[in-house]
Amino acid sequence: MAGLFKKILQRLSRDHIDWDDLEESLILGDLGLPMTTLIIERMRELGRSLKPEDAINICREEILKIIPPSPPDLSPLSGSPRVILIVGVNGTGKTTSAAKLAQYLKDSGHSIMLAAADTFRAAAVEQLQVWAERIDVPLISGASKADPSSVCFEAQSAAIKANCDFLICDTAGRIHTRHNLMEELKKISRTLGKRDAAAPHEIFLVVDATTGANALAQARQFNEATELSGIIATKLDGSGKGGVIVSIAHEMGIPTRFIGVGENARDFKTFCAEHFVEHIL
Repeated sequence: MAGLFKKILQRLSRDHIDWDDLEESLILGDLGLPMTTLIIERMRELGRSLKPEDAINICREEILKIIPPSPPDLSPLSGSPRVILIVGVNGTGKTTSAAKLAQYLKDSGHSIMLAAADTFRAAAVEQLQVWAERIDVPLISGASKADPSSVCFEAQSAAIKANCDFLICDTAGRIHTRHNLMEELKKISRTLGKRDAAAPHEIFLVVDATTGANALAQARQFNEATELSGIIATKLDGSGKGGVIVSIAHEMGIPTRFIGVGENARDFKTFCAEHFVEHIL
């Protein structure tokens, strides 16, 4: 039994149910207040007859109602590359996740191109260059502090010319200039739309699952600037702190599409709701 559910069992094994204590456990597990309230109300309906296994089953049922059982597959488009923007704040594993997604798609038999559009952080470009060489995927990058939208446009042109299935663009994560960053993302989307009105086809936000409320706040901010199509969650380690992805799905309807589970290129998996509920929470 993993983190959050184990804590619930500990609280229900006492002589009486301390509802405030139980509520606190769910909130600390990052499920968020609306989801926590829903779960507590269902538990209260059972009153004194509530058994530990009933409580866990209620949690599972309510969580599985919110998160889809399996995310939609990423499939190539006909005639143009499927463009994926990777967004998020620095420190969440954004650049690494872009590279891992490239490896994942390459292992599925697809042709991939990477774009280093985090041009204001030299380390990000260098990091992606190292990854690109390691996984043997072509990379388009620009000069230091080059316009990120122009890098993405150049990469899109190159991906079309090379007949690539996917173009993955790693974007900037400068949280201290949040307004400028969000305007930059909007500009990238407009620029990509000049060649393909539907581009970008996917926008994935990378969140550190252990940061709880901060990850939820980031999802709100990025979703306001550009409509997110999915979450890539890193650091899902069974600590019971992964509930934030339930909060994001509950509040904004944004599904978790992939999870990072380690440091290596192939430590990256499609999200599975059943596995998440059984082994992470």
